[in-house]
Amino acid sequence: MATANTLEALDQRAIEILRANDKGGYTIPTAGLYPYQWNWDSAFAAFGFGTFDLPRAWAEVETLFKGQWDNGMVPHILFHQVDEGYFPGPDVWGCTGPIPSSGISQPPVAAIFIRKIWEWDKDAGHDHIAALYPKLLNWHRWFMTWRRERALDDAQGPGAICITHPWEAGRDNAPDWDDAMAGITPEGVAPYTRRDTSHVDADMRPTKYDYDRYIWLVQLGRETGWDEAEILAKSPFRVADPTMTFTLLRAHRDLLAMGQSLGQDVTEIESWIPDLEQAASTLWNPELACYDSRNARTGKFAGSVSNASFLCWLGGLNDDRMLAQFDRVMDAVPYGLASYDPESEKFDGRRYWRGPIWAVVNTLIGLGLEEQGHGDRARRLRNSTQDLIAEKGFAEYFDPTDGAPAGGDSFTWTAAVWLAWIRGGKV
Repeated sequence: MATANTLEALDQRAIEILRANDKGGYTIPTAGLYPYQWNWDSAFAAFGFGTFDLPRAWAEVETLFKGQWDNGMVPHILFHQVDEGYFPGPDVWGCTGPIPSSGISQPPVAAIFIRKIWEWDKDAGHDHIAALYPKLLNWHRWFMTWRRERALDDAQGPGAICITHPWEAGRDNAPDWDDAMAGITPEGVAPYTRRDTSHVDADMRPTKYDYDRYIWLVQLGRETGWDEAEILAKSPFRVADPTMTFTLLRAHRDLLAMGQSLGQDVTEIESWIPDLEQAASTLWNPELACYDSRNARTGKFAGSVSNASFLCWLGGLNDDRMLAQFDRVMDAVPYGLASYDPESEKFDGRRYWRGPIWAVVNTLIGLGLEEQGHGDRARRLRNSTQDLIAEKGFAEYFDPTDGAPAGGDSFTWTAAVWLAWIRGGKV
């Protein structure tokens, strides 16, 4: 267990990482590997900045929403400056938003952390949330319109929230998508050169099989002019996802609270919450006894116990059925919580979202556990994450079998959650 002096030194190191990755109004995840502003990374960064620099925290999220499209979508990458060290760049995406960007979104955690930042100083934050509220509302409305499992057929009932690209879930190469990815024949993919494997070991990254399909989906989106209706009609890849469903459900609750504080008409948001609660129940896989992803084209469950499964508590669902699964996965490896079931044949402790520990998802799970009254498990998760970072550093992710750091180093969102969740806020 780290000493008080060690913890204080780590606090300062975390602040140094956020400052070093600050590009003036937005923060990159880490130099080289990720040279742009990523959507949910940015929300976590704001959460971290809020512990020691509230104005900078507000600037982070406000810069993110400068890239919002007219249809309400907030892109998963904003290309503020062209960097040849990253692929695919804005020329490949071919988007026409207010800032060069990708054509897909990411898990909508922004409202969750905007509310937390606001609650640290409501007077200072009032004007900020007043300006951000309508933008958040439009983004959430875009999800409810274009990412529900039955987006164009409400007569069949509410649907869980889907992704149209593995990158949209933030869990790029999770086994959850294997079935849907197998339905893609990546014909016509233009020649490309990956840049990620020049920064980190290829064993830690998605495979070429994955990347060919990622780029095929990007090309499909570009060919449609990023028309959501046409993508919905044409794309073979559409997966109902616990990450999106549970984070949006929680974000709706936070948006509702902010809207009520501002004296807004929140009727629309109030209708979304029970709708999405009902939809979340459709992600329960009875054979697995777990929340699971599902191929929306075929109805087939992925058979995945992943860290996304445990976001149910964050979404406000106090589902005791998941406690035994949580305990089992935590106990299965020396370092918890693995992003994929360590007892599965698909588990890979080093390869991105197929097994490694992600401190940011642990944060979301831990917040949910605590709020739903599972304080002992929340503390266990927070303490194990603290010990891992204290021992291994501020890596992008970690191998749960030996704690080895993996991916990028000096990582923004790992530093941010160290300050805001592990260390409990103001430093």
